[in-house]
Amino acid sequence: MRESIQKGEVLDKKAIDQGQLKKQMKLLSLAIDQSSEGIAVSDLDGNLEYVNEAFAKMHGYSPDQVIGKNLSVFHTDKQIQRVEAANRQLKATGHFKGEIWHVKHDGAVFPTVMHNSVIRDEMGKPIGMVATLQDIIDMKQAEESLRESEQKARQYLDIAGVVLLALDNEGHITLMNKRGLEILGYKQEELLGKNWFNTCLPERLQDEIFRVFRQLMRGEIDPAEFYENPILRKDGKERIIAWHNIILRNPAGGIIGTLSSGEDITERRKIEEALRKSEEQYRLLVENANEAIFIAQDGLIKFPNPKSEYLVGYTKLELENTHFVDIIHPKDREMVLERHQRRLSGAELPSIYSFRIINKKGEELWTQLNSVFIQWDGRPATLNFLRDITELRKLETQVQQARKMEAIGTLAGGIAHDFNNLLMGIQGNASLLLLNIDPENPAYERAERKIKNIEQIVKNGSDLTAQLLGFARGGKYEVKPTDLNELIINHNLMFARTKKEITIHEKYEKRLWTAEVDRGQIRQVLLNLYINAWQAMPGGGNLYIGTENITLKETDNNQLYNNPCKYVKISITDTGMGMDEATQQRIFEPFFTTKEMARGTGLGLASAYGIIKNHGGTINVYSKKGEGSTFNIYLPACEKEVDKEKKVSEKILGCTETVLLVDDEEMIIDVGSNMLESLGCRVLTAGSGKEAIDIYSSNKDEISIVILDMIMPDMGGGETFDTLKKINPDVKVLLSSGYSIDGQAGEILNRGCNAFIQKPFNAKELSKKISEVLDI
Repeated sequence: MRESIQKGEVLDKKAIDQGQLKKQMKLLSLAIDQSSEGIAVSDLDGNLEYVNEAFAKMHGYSPDQVIGKNLSVFHTDKQIQRVEAANRQLKATGHFKGEIWHVKHDGAVFPTVMHNSVIRDEMGKPIGMVATLQDIIDMKQAEESLRESEQKARQYLDIAGVVLLALDNEGHITLMNKRGLEILGYKQEELLGKNWFNTCLPERLQDEIFRVFRQLMRGEIDPAEFYENPILRKDGKERIIAWHNIILRNPAGGIIGTLSSGEDITERRKIEEALRKSEEQYRLLVENANEAIFIAQDGLIKFPNPKSEYLVGYTKLELENTHFVDIIHPKDREMVLERHQRRLSGAELPSIYSFRIINKKGEELWTQLNSVFIQWDGRPATLNFLRDITELRKLETQVQQARKMEAIGTLAGGIAHDFNNLLMGIQGNASLLLLNIDPENPAYERAERKIKNIEQIVKNGSDLTAQLLGFARGGKYEVKPTDLNELIINHNLMFARTKKEITIHEKYEKRLWTAEVDRGQIRQVLLNLYINAWQAMPGGGNLYIGTENITLKETDNNQLYNNPCKYVKISITDTGMGMDEATQQRIFEPFFTTKEMARGTGLGLASAYGIIKNHGGTINVYSKKGEGSTFNIYLPACEKEVDKEKKVSEKILGCTETVLLVDDEEMIIDVGSNMLESLGCRVLTAGSGKEAIDIYSSNKDEISIVILDMIMPDMGGGETFDTLKKINPDVKVLLSSGYSIDGQAGEILNRGCNAFIQKPFNAKELSKKISEVLDI
């Protein structure tokens, strides 16, 4: 009886264990199937016996489609050596983990992190393999994007003249710019990832400064305050750095580290220490400093160093009898005096600030002052460090000016586009009126004169919008490799015939490099500059034109140093009245002019500026009042052969082809259709990109050419063109627009669009373009 009970208890226990085992197995199966990682089980030859949903899905299959396949079908040919190495490692160690590229059902490849392990039976004999797979394509793309961003950021950071240092929460170095590496004497790979406090600080200060860092991270001290401390160079020498810190946060607002900018103030601190020790030591250091250093007491300048004399142009004797306030620009004196008085009264103000001074020559200079209160001969005084930042301020002004010009350019382009659409309606209807009047009609001659007057007014309006488009971003259309010598010589012949009071002197580079330009717009630039020179020489004068091959380097002090390469330089010098500094600073602004209102719009030089910028070049001016002006143009050179211009017939050519006209403006559709019909064309019209696709799909065998507007809502000209090319790779497309912002026209032409016509255009211009595209 007892034995029966014991056997029953054993059976019950086994049943319970089996039930728990089944439950655990079921839970394990659910977990595997719901895992975001791909999991696969195979035999030793790699034939799949089980895969979860994630593994099948990431390869573009269902689980049933995968079972029985060999793992090799999921590996690219380029990964064979990598897979073989992984298999060798798996056989040797029983495990492998690494990056492997896999191929999907549709042939697309994607990167993974794969972890393989050998499955063994109870005796330890290998019976199969299990693999876990993680798709890391998003991580790879994010890493690539981050690398590109970091590369751009690194270029900007390395230009900075201060130390830029980023630390994570634990004080590990995540960023150090070129200036910081120079000061510390390390290479970048020697510092990144290292702990800042253990590596770059003197041992005696490591704990103290790390404590301050932790307080900063906890928000217990103000990051806006300046801090200074010694740092330890690789060679064991110390430098003193003044730091300004910024707390770095993630998108959720959590603190992830600090970004600090630091200025090497070692020499400054040495000077201050020397002043406390002896006047002789002070002079030895101060006289070799690159900053203007002097003491100010009772408003007078005392002990100015040689740099002070050089900066303001006065001798030491003259300076020591000069009140400091007398060299400050009149407009900044009140501000400087107020700050000084407030600091004397105990107000907490930054000791470093900027203002203007006037040197002995009367020149205006921007300076940065760092002033320290000291006791001199037992009375209050200030020790002053004055630095010339005029060039830095000019650079800041150039950046602000470039942003302003870009914004105005975008506005100008939009205005010109809308205005050109209106002019298109006027031009088109005027052309049609004349075409529809019988030349034998007695009223024809009078109508012709009136219509010609309308067309001239439209042309004047079109010239004005051309100036605006030249200034706007992306305003070049038909770019061709060009011999600029030939273009300039031909333009000079035309100008010389009309302005005989101007003597032109020419000096050209014999083997001038080719440049890719919109020839019409470069002629417009030359014309604007020539007219500007002519107006500056009302009694006649000399105009010097020259070309030159130029190679600009990163070390050159010019506006193109970020893009060093070969340029073609065009110089235009006149012997006119010249310009003052204030006029030169504004000369390229739109609508700025020194002429009377009736003599100019102020768009000529602004248009020239925009055109050259849009070609990837730059234009600058050098001038003095009464000494003439020189404009220098730099255009990127290219290696392409010069594209010779083809002569096109001036006659209006007939056309019996079927044309699809696409434009979202009803007025353009109406007048364009009438123009095309007057040329003999059969016309189909579409008011949008989507409608154009539908019409072309149904009539592609009949349509010979598509006239496509570039700027349309929903589906623009670029997207419409790409879709047409998919339907018919040989489709003929004439692109039409009132403007081209951000280089859209050039991009579409580069993708195979046949030609471009700018609004407004008349029947003659339209017939020429159609003839060019269809080669008739």
